[in-house]
Formats: sequence, structure tokens, C-alpha cells
Amino acid sequence: MNPAKVEAVIRKEFYHLLRDVRSLYLAFALPLLLILLFGYALSLDVNHIRTIVVDHDATPASRDLIRKLDSSSYFDVVAHPGSIREVDSYLDEGQALLAIVIPPDFSNNLARDREAPLQVILDGSDPNYASIARGYINAFLENQNLRLLDDFLNRQGREPIRPPLEGRIRVWFNEDLESRNFIIPGNIAVILMIVGAMLTSLVVAREYENGTLETIKSLPLNTGEFLAGKAIPYFIIGMIDVLIAVLMGQFLFGVTMKSSFWLMILASALYLAVALTLGILISIVLKSQLVANQVAVLVTYLPSLLLSNFVFPILNMPRPLQLLAQFVPATYYIRILSGVYLKNLGFAQLWFSFLVLLIMFLVLALASFFALKREGI
Repeated sequence: MNPAKVEAVIRKEFYHLLRDVRSLYLAFALPLLLILLFGYALSLDVNHIRTIVVDHDATPASRDLIRKLDSSSYFDVVAHPGSIREVDSYLDEGQALLAIVIPPDFSNNLARDREAPLQVILDGSDPNYASIARGYINAFLENQNLRLLDDFLNRQGREPIRPPLEGRIRVWFNEDLESRNFIIPGNIAVILMIVGAMLTSLVVAREYENGTLETIKSLPLNTGEFLAGKAIPYFIIGMIDVLIAVLMGQFLFGVTMKSSFWLMILASALYLAVALTLGILISIVLKSQLVANQVAVLVTYLPSLLLSNFVFPILNMPRPLQLLAQFVPATYYIRILSGVYLKNLGFAQLWFSFLVLLIMFLVLALASFFALKREGI
């Protein structure tokens, strides 16, 4: 492989990038936009649930319950409708997701040590959100029951009952349970697929459509030199995007990696190489920029977002999709990012994911090489 010939192809590709506003947008503007949107807008945390309370009792006991509910970080009491009829409009219009109705005999039942039922109404439009909200309100009411039980035992002159089972929970890796600590690293995998596969899906197809491929065939270039010259500019851009994403994640969102920075760079370089060879292969096979770009979205960007354990857990998917996810490069890269950012793992624990990415790169590189060879380069 002649370095001077590779450099000439690299220079040509850089000149084209500087003239192509769309490619520059995909290379730099879109990754920055994704980091900001995913960091600030996308959150899997459920808190500050908009809650309305219909208080038919209007006693110190009911007001104390409402005050404790509102003081929790999980609930925000946004309104106090005067009747149950007004609850429908709040839930229908999305102004509230949870409604609690306190009956008129609430405090009287508590004073007489009787059952004091509350009506809890949940908006189940989003079943995941509603399920988590139901768990929160059940935990809140359970805590209130324990407090009332202690008060009852004190009035009876008895010692408080200690439950025989006590769960002492300790969270590892993501101690604050912030979804941002997982979303920001996972976003890097999506960015690299955009820069790697979607941009390179145009490089050879563009030569076909512009009619310059015949000229390239007449040049003293071999297949390896042409592929390296086409891929290296996007590899450099992709690694720059990785550094930008790491810095923005740390300084804007406070997300820092616990393991080796260089291990993360090595994984990013290998994953980016997989994305580049996949995009080039798509470009060689389809020969049309429009079709190649659409196919690249379907087979690279969407699987990286949906089938990689990034947003949706693979274990919750049907068995066929779980098997399909094993062929998505982002699955292994996100596994490495999770180990580097959250679990402080080293190469000894992550070697299998590195190996799979290396095998994917070799297979795709050979497929691209022979596909281009058949075109006469």
C-alpha cells in the first residue's frame, strides 16, 4: 500500500466534505444536537408526577397527608379540584397523571382505628410510567400505614413491631439511579453510527452517480488504497466527535468514566471501524446515494438506537429480536461503554465484546474489499 496514493484519496475526500454542507451537518452539527437533546430531553427517570387531590374531608389529618405527598420529590400536587367530576378533565387533557380522592369520613375513620380507604386514579396511557407511578404511591401509602401503626401501638402502650425482614439496599455502579449516566455514553454509539455508516454509505455511490468511478479505475490505485483513503477522513471526524461527546458529557452533564480513558478510545476506534466498513459496503452494493442512505438508516442507525440495550432492554424483547440484537455492533460497544463509564471494568472483563467487534470489522472489511474488487478497482 502506497502512503502517497492513500494521502491523495484522503485529500480528495476532505475537499468534497468541505464543499458538501449536508455531510458537514451530519458530521458535526447533528452529533452535537443529539448530545444536547438526549442529555437534556431524554430521561427514563420518573419523578415530579403531576398529581391532583380531591379532599372531601378537609381536616388537619387530610391536609397533613396532602402536605407529605407534595413534599416528596416523586409527586407534585398541582391542583385541588372541588369535586370528583373535575378529575376527568384533568386526566383527559394531560394536566395530571395521578388523582387521589379523600373521602369525607377519612379523619373520623383514622381516629376510630378503622380502615380509611383512598381512591387512587392513574392515567395508564403510558403503561411503563403508570406502573412506576403506582409503585411510588403504594410505597408512600405503605410508609403512612407504618406511621399510623406506630401511633396506634403507642396509644395502646405497646412496643412498636419490628418487621422480621429488612432489606438494606445498596446500589452499585449508578448510585444515584440517574438515567443520564447511561444515556450519555450510549449516545456516543448512535453518533458514531451516523458519522461512520451513514456518511460512508454515500462515498462510493457518489462516484457511481457522478461518473468518476471509471476515472478512478484508470488510476494506479489498488483496492486497499482506495478503501483506506475513503475511510480515514471519516475515521478522523468520528474520533473528534467521540472526544467532543466525552467532554460535553463531563462538563455539561457531569458524566465521567470510572475506568480507563484509553480503553474507551480503543473501543471507539474499533466500533467506528465497523461502522465505516459497513457503510462502505452498503455504498458499493447499492450504487445509489438516495437508496444507500435510506438503507443505512434502516440497518445501522435504527438498530443502534432500538436493538442495542440503549433505550429498551434486550431481555424484555421477543426471542427473535434478542437473537437479532446479537448481530448489532452497538450492542457490544454499549456494553463496553457501560463497563467503562459505570462499572470500572477493564479489558479482562470486556474482552469478549472487543473480540466480537474485531470479527465484525474483519468480515465487513473483507466483504467491502472483494465487492470493490469485482467493480474493477
